[in-house]
Amino acid sequence: MSFQEDFNKLSDKIRQYRDEAKVRMHLAGQEAKDEWEELEQDWERFRGKLNNIAHEAEESSQEAREHARKLGESLREGYEKIRNRLK
Repeated sequence: MSFQEDFNKLSDKIRQYRDEAKVRMHLAGQEAKDEWEELEQDWERFRGKLNNIAHEAEESSQEAREHARKLGESLREGYEKIRNRLK
């Protein structure tokens, strides 16, 4: 699987977790809402990095790619945590 496909797959999984969590947010307490707001800021940074990397995939440094991957994994874990808490 190519680098771009890996990121697209990660982005799709994050989007799925995000959407599921968002549907359940009205049932959440303030702690989950605060955590959600922090994740939303990280989500915006991740999408920006992903867009930059996608447009400059050939020129993106390995360091930038790894940073984006780590941020993506952190987001996935955060949204998954909220989603699981709201089940």
